[in-house]
Amino acid sequence: MTDYILSIDQGTTSSRSILFSLEGQVEYSAQQEFQQYFPNDGWVEHNPDDLWETVLSTSQEVISKIDLGRDRIRALGITNQRETTLMWDRVTGEPICKAIVWQDRRTSDYCQQLRETAGVEELVKQKTGLLIDPYFSATKLRWILDSVPGAREKAEVGSVVFGTVDTYLLWRLTDGKVHRTDATNASRTMLFNIHTQDWDDDLLAIFGIPRSLMPEVMDSSDDFGIVDKDLLGVEVPITGVAGDQQAALFGQACFHEGMAKSTYGTGCFMILNTGERALTSENRLLTTVAYRLNGKAVYALEGSIFVAGATVQWLRDGLQLIKEASEAEPLAQQTPLDHGVFLVPAFTGLGAPYWDPNARGAILGLTRDTGIKEIVTAGLQSVCYQTKDLQKAMESDGKRP
Repeated sequence: MTDYILSIDQGTTSSRSILFSLEGQVEYSAQQEFQQYFPNDGWVEHNPDDLWETVLSTSQEVISKIDLGRDRIRALGITNQRETTLMWDRVTGEPICKAIVWQDRRTSDYCQQLRETAGVEELVKQKTGLLIDPYFSATKLRWILDSVPGAREKAEVGSVVFGTVDTYLLWRLTDGKVHRTDATNASRTMLFNIHTQDWDDDLLAIFGIPRSLMPEVMDSSDDFGIVDKDLLGVEVPITGVAGDQQAALFGQACFHEGMAKSTYGTGCFMILNTGERALTSENRLLTTVAYRLNGKAVYALEGSIFVAGATVQWLRDGLQLIKEASEAEPLAQQTPLDHGVFLVPAFTGLGAPYWDPNARGAILGLTRDTGIKEIVTAGLQSVCYQTKDLQKAMESDGKRP
């Protein structure tokens, strides 16, 4: 009889659960999309209940396939959209507001103020490997504390907690028994010192965040608690957590210095393993924790593109130029490479290597000959151009993948 590993992949537009055999074969899979909320220009939110309910229902669906042998699920692992910020009641588990998604740009003005404050940008970069940008969790968390009625008061008395999506799922899966994260997710908050491998008191003070909010930071493979039996019908140890891009680096077996992966979902992320050295980029790339095992961190250089696959989603749902994403490729095959139309998908600003939160999308080069196929092709090519930007930035840092 087969034993299994249950993998939860909580993403930006959908949640997916997969049962793997111990040999790594996909046995069963289920996926559900959920709604995105855009209450203001540059704001992106999720309903935390949607994240939880899609994770729970897809997990229950795949487990139902082996109803007679649920005890054969040996372990559960979580990978998740990073930087997305949640805060919830320590006792009830009730979120105090919607989740602020990694793409959200509402803290752009605050980030500009920080960049103009002497010494802060260099301190953040030196301690975290990150640039000051709305992308990361710290300014989102600060916004919640300052803008949600009662949030700061509750934080000061320890009645609420903070977490990225992995932490929120751990809390729910363990019925509130575990408030933990792993080093890869912690390294994306702009509050975690990647050299000391701990929350940094200087950074917490800069952003005005009580340390009591913060989860315990674990290795990427560690003891993250036990799934409550009432949820899945079986107690399962949670033994692995990693942010989605680091999980992809690990899943693509980029275990040696110089190996890189580039993956394409809502955004595009190129990550290069730099080994035990936290390399500082001179070309506005990020230094991050690739993974941490047995207390030992491995580092990576990362380029982040905010909109890649979401461009095709916009062409389909926003402009309604295509009915299915799969229609994009045949249209591109009918179009010359040098058709003269360029699409800049800066719907939520531009990521690496530009880091311009106020940039917005554009379509350039339109003529009377321009039609649907040229615009769709330009959308696909925009992913390629952005990826090339990241590759060239890495090469300029002396690290060709």
